[in-house]
Formats: sequence, C-alpha cells, structure tokens
Amino acid sequence: MPLTLAALGEENIIRRIGGNAEVRAHLQNLGFVPGSTVTVVSSMSGNLIVRIKEARVAVSKEMAQKIFV
Repeated sequence: MPLTLAALGEENIIRRIGGNAEVRAHLQNLGFVPGSTVTVVSSMSGNLIVRIKEARVAVSKEMAQKIFV
C-alpha cells in the first residue's frame, strides 16, 4: 500500500519505491530505501511528516504515493 494510507504512529517497512529514475534517486537521497523503517508522524491535506532514520522529513502527497510499505 502507498505510504499515504499508513496509520499515524505505526512503524512500516518500505517495500519498494515507484516513479521515474529521478524521483527514485531523490527519495533515496532522503533515506527512503527498501527495507528501512518509516513512521508517519503527521498528516495534513495528504502531505506527510515522517520519521525515517532518526530524522523527520516532510513529503508531499504525490511523493508519498510513490513509496510503498
């Protein structure tokens, strides 16, 4: 399921990253790699704040739909 459907506060494991090569590279630079854990901290209008690798990152709804957990 895409990250946009993940429950708040629940730890999820990233299964795969979708999108074109540029989008995948950008997300990997932010720490979104398959096998790592991600937790949705906050959601506002579909945009998310997530905790990944001990950091908080803001992700747009469009980007979050390309991250599958």
